[in-house]
Amino acid sequence: MNDQQLLRYSRHILLDEIDIPGQEKLLAGHALIIGAGGLGSPAALYLASAGIGTITLVDDDTVDLTNLQRQILHTTERVGQTKVSSGQLTLAAINPGTNVIALKERVSGERLNELVRAASVVLDCSDNFATRHAVNRACVANRVPLVSGAAIKFDGQISVFDSRSDAPCYACLFPEDQEFEEVNCATMGVFSPLVGIIGSMQAAEALKLVAGIGESLAGRLLLLDARTMEWSSIRISRNVSCSVCGKAH
Repeated sequence: MNDQQLLRYSRHILLDEIDIPGQEKLLAGHALIIGAGGLGSPAALYLASAGIGTITLVDDDTVDLTNLQRQILHTTERVGQTKVSSGQLTLAAINPGTNVIALKERVSGERLNELVRAASVVLDCSDNFATRHAVNRACVANRVPLVSGAAIKFDGQISVFDSRSDAPCYACLFPEDQEFEEVNCATMGVFSPLVGIIGSMQAAEALKLVAGIGESLAGRLLLLDARTMEWSSIRISRNVSCSVCGKAH
């Protein structure tokens, strides 16, 4: 690290668990963020400010006025711009030392596998089950840890699915063949700070994974009711019959 980096990241370096070796791991890290909306905004902001070396930001949407109530990567002046280009500008202003790759794509198949393989950690900040399951499959196949978050109305959840260990994957918790009602902010609404809470926690889990510190949320699902600010923690285990990570697969 140069003198500017030592100064910029000095408050991390003061932490015994991180110190210079941990910060160097962050600087060499590569975070793939799927979704530059409510969850992806705070996650990307904290990852960039913390010194993750490369962030690949993936989203195929454009900034809409209704996004600005919660998607803090974007500004009023950028309504109509792609979310990834808007996010790239914001992150560059916070930390020009972070390389931000902006991809206006809806990724799937081998393209998704290619992006996951290049990453140290993946943050699923998407808003639909199809994308979440596709990202989970790619992370399991390539043994890349996945930090998954979700938020709707006043309810949030977060967990880590780390295929490098015997931890469960996303499909162990939400099987692909199980029917779930798709809900989104456009029809159900979402409490603005809720996505900030969950997205910031996704960044925290991603930073811990890249730096190799602490204990991740692998094997645990945290649920938040923002109306009462009560957290629930649920232990989850691997499903040996899981269609993605089970023994047969």
